[in-house]
Amino acid sequence: MAEKEDSQSGGQKKAEEEVIVKTVSLKRNLGLPSGVALIIGTMIGSGIFISPRGVLEGTGSVAMSLIIWAACGLLATLGALSYAELGTAIPLSGGEHAYLMHTFAKGDKFWGPIPTFLYDWVGVFVIRPAMFGIMSLSLGTYATQPFYGDCEAPSAVKKLVTVVAMLLIAFINCFSVKIATKVQNFFTLAKLACIGVITIGGFVMLGLGNTEYISEGFEDTVETPSLIAMSFYNGLWAYDGWNNLNFVTEELKNPHKDLPRSIMIGIPLTTVCYVLANIGYFAVMSKEEIMLSSAVAVTWGERMLGIMAWIIPVFVVMSCFGAANGCLFASGRLCYVASREGHMPGFLSFIHANRLTPLPSLIFTVCIGILLVVGLGNLGSLIGFFSFAAWIFYGLTALSLVILRYTEPNLHRPYKVPVVVPVLVVIASVYLIIAPIIQNPQIEFLYAFLFVISGLIFYVPFVYMKLHLPHIDRFTRLIQILFTVVPPRHRTDVP
Repeated sequence: MAEKEDSQSGGQKKAEEEVIVKTVSLKRNLGLPSGVALIIGTMIGSGIFISPRGVLEGTGSVAMSLIIWAACGLLATLGALSYAELGTAIPLSGGEHAYLMHTFAKGDKFWGPIPTFLYDWVGVFVIRPAMFGIMSLSLGTYATQPFYGDCEAPSAVKKLVTVVAMLLIAFINCFSVKIATKVQNFFTLAKLACIGVITIGGFVMLGLGNTEYISEGFEDTVETPSLIAMSFYNGLWAYDGWNNLNFVTEELKNPHKDLPRSIMIGIPLTTVCYVLANIGYFAVMSKEEIMLSSAVAVTWGERMLGIMAWIIPVFVVMSCFGAANGCLFASGRLCYVASREGHMPGFLSFIHANRLTPLPSLIFTVCIGILLVVGLGNLGSLIGFFSFAAWIFYGLTALSLVILRYTEPNLHRPYKVPVVVPVLVVIASVYLIIAPIIQNPQIEFLYAFLFVISGLIFYVPFVYMKLHLPHIDRFTRLIQILFTVVPPRHRTDVP
């Protein structure tokens, strides 16, 4: 009888404790509209307002450039659909990190986690912060240039505005996930409005009979496959962000349904917007004028809108702000998940105790991005040199889907794509990696490859051997005190 009373007392005490505690973890705040907005809002940044020049240089003709824009959208869709199957079968945040870990890390304890760690190494320290930096730098360029007329804005001024914008975006993301998603939704509508202006203006000109430029069709089309690959890189830069929703899978309210739905709505809509925007450009500007313009949308606005041309730079600034906001939102989650897995210092996986945002990982990503902006400035070249590294991991992730079909045929897959889809992504990634190197071999590609491999220097002692640095615990406690952060799923007495 006494044992029964003790058991009841213990059960009641446990229930009371569960009432006054909460689990500190990332919450499921993202629904279908926010998922679509994150995809569209991250993909549509500065690319569609700048990249038409690079795509046209690689293709040589109006018609082929439009085909490349559509083909880039198709490739992004195939990649995203492959990621949708992985994301619903492995509903964890971190994108490629989660899928590579699930596929390869179950075998050999030394070699298994290496692909994932190398992805984390390049993604956390270069690709994701550089993407955030170049989007923010585009914002700084468009925000300052109107004040200097025909003269180029001073580099120091552009960088100052860029850093201020980066800090503002960081504050929003650190303060509240809901506010960050609302900002994303608003700026997504703004950038769609900008593309709508360009599209409608172009079709008005076509309706007035201004078909001289677009009727050139395939004239002067480039026939060199490697040059076509370079045009793909320029187009794919505008589509970059198609995989960002996979970084925040754990924050989707219904990932099994909303992840594939967001992809199937967001990417085709973005593709249609890009093709229509390019038709709008060609209705007003010749291909020679586009190739001479460093800011195609601004030149278009000057031709079409007269005294109202100022609205285009404003729209572009808003577009870049939204893209940078979405990029940081997703990039911070990669750093968070990599740390949670033990591939980065542990404090980077901590979460703010009250606001439930991955504050340390966000701050870390922003700091690396600011260092790249201030130290290098021209991040475009950096992105170009590491684009092939990104496609190595895109292809490897698509390959992991094929591998899982054979190694885990009974894995629950709420969404499933034909196996030919990831196979096509793997083939495309191999082409995009090899063709630019053949066309224009540069020492920078070797440097980029060496940077990827250099991650092994840190992998062996800190991940495989789990070497513990002196004073790291003291530093972690300092971080906890300064930022009021706790480990994920940590129990606290805060009701």
